[in-house]
Amino acid sequence: MKIKLKVWRQTGPTAPGQFETYEVPDANPHMSFLELLDVLNEQLMKEGKDPVEFDYDCREGICGSCGVVVDGTAHGPQQRTACCQLHMRHYQDGDTIVVEPWRADAFPIIKDLVVDRAAFDRIIQAGGYVSVNTGNAPDANAILVDKHDADLAMDYATCIGCGACVAACPNASASLFTAAKISHLALLPQGDPERATRTRAMVDQMAAEGFGDCSNHAECEAVCPKGISISAIARMRREYVKALGR
Repeated sequence: MKIKLKVWRQTGPTAPGQFETYEVPDANPHMSFLELLDVLNEQLMKEGKDPVEFDYDCREGICGSCGVVVDGTAHGPQQRTACCQLHMRHYQDGDTIVVEPWRADAFPIIKDLVVDRAAFDRIIQAGGYVSVNTGNAPDANAILVDKHDADLAMDYATCIGCGACVAACPNASASLFTAAKISHLALLPQGDPERATRTRAMVDQMAAEGFGDCSNHAECEAVCPKGISISAIARMRREYVKALGR
């Protein structure tokens, strides 16, 4: 199948960018979207041109490294599917696909489709972990966790930090990412001792990074490859109000 690609090219953070059009004449329907970019890059290198820079790692929908806007939607048209698992069988011969990087002030473009997502790392470093000395590992089931809470914590823990929520939000808010991390630990006994300090630190760091406020558009939930609910954001807000009172 023949696929035409309109790809955002930008040589550096401060350089002007523009769309460039390429054609991949021998795309295979079984290719993933990233493999299509691999084939495009092989073509470009044979022609002596710079390949398109894009992020990837596991290519199994787990690591969150991949992530671009495909035809105006973060990760593309298939719901709950990361770019690395978006396959060309969902397209028709002759289709044109428009590819852009995540666009947010807190995610500055490094080159082409690659953005700097270190702001997420700094939010986690602010408190997205358990640091108290818990001693030896307790016996299994020594601390009982309600089944509903355990399931919900697992749902929030599936956040892969890809940044699609930021890219899709009209305000470029990181609320779903931050809320998933806060809610995951708030629901488990291991996270309880630092619950208030963690919430304050992570929410304050999110604001300091320049992410916008959540205004309940729910676009983040719609594009999240793991289907994380915006109920996490409501929980984060409750946790933050309670933390301010302590």
